[in-house]
Amino acid sequence: MGAWGIKALESDAGLDVIDFLEDYYNSKENLVLSEIITQFLKEGFLTEDKNDIDFYYDNSIMSLAELVIMFTENRELDYDNEDENRSLRKKRTFKIDMKSLEFILQYLVDIKNEKPDENGEREYVELWKKSDFYEDWKRHLESLITKVDEKLNT
Repeated sequence: MGAWGIKALESDAGLDVIDFLEDYYNSKENLVLSEIITQFLKEGFLTEDKNDIDFYYDNSIMSLAELVIMFTENRELDYDNEDENRSLRKKRTFKIDMKSLEFILQYLVDIKNEKPDENGEREYVELWKKSDFYEDWKRHLESLITKVDEKLNT
């Protein structure tokens, strides 16, 4: 699975999200959630087809939720980065809209409810169930759902 922690950003796939965002936003002033989701859909990090379930999509949406929560709670993005010149930490504005939060929330709820793919499973959840950290990961997922839901209702 290529993870060193329970957070999606603590994984190889999470680093792919960060690398993409650093490249995409290198010359832009503000982060825009709806724009990120649009680009994720174009680049294959996500899909609009809720029946198309994939490990990578699940990790991408959890990574994005973690970034949104990180920014709204701390007013900055704090993650490991080797190249400070490309760092998203320099961004001080993150425009977050309700439609995008609803999109993220629905994805997270589908993960929690283990909405299955055509093979009758959800690979991302199944991999975590096989780990010693499944309960911690599950609590983290539930925390993300709670926090995104709170953002929608404030």
